[in-house]
Amino acid sequence: MKVFRLTRKKYAEILNGKGASKSGNRWNSKGTEIIYTAESRSLAMAELVVHLSLATLPRDFVMMEIDIPETIKIKELKLSELQENWNQHPTAVSTQKIGDKFIGSTTHCVMKVPSALVNGDFNYLLNPYHKDFKKIKIENIYDFPINRRIFK
Repeated sequence: MKVFRLTRKKYAEILNGKGASKSGNRWNSKGTEIIYTAESRSLAMAELVVHLSLATLPRDFVMMEIDIPETIKIKELKLSELQENWNQHPTAVSTQKIGDKFIGSTTHCVMKVPSALVNGDFNYLLNPYHKDFKKIKIENIYDFPINRRIFK
């Protein structure tokens, strides 16, 4: 399966969860390393630009195409397992606890979670501590400038 990650060029050569651990996000608390990916390029872009403005828009974004081998089992988080308003801003502590538990358990290498932005779409969280993580490979990296019209 192919998933996508939009990032700054200087962070694209390696998959690690260090960036996410610096501040915490929807599916991890501060200090928990996790890697966020999306099922499509457009979802990867939506998940990123919601945190940016035209004034803070870097020009060095690249798209990472990442291969998750079919042999890796994926845990799927159902909407019914989430609290009401799980997708609101600011982020709910309940979703961070789910992601932290996922990373801590190392039962699964990948967890499929619903997108908080696009109803019906999904993100894939990668556990860099799982024994199968080394099987996940970056297949391609290419420039992906974000069209400035998104911010009008």
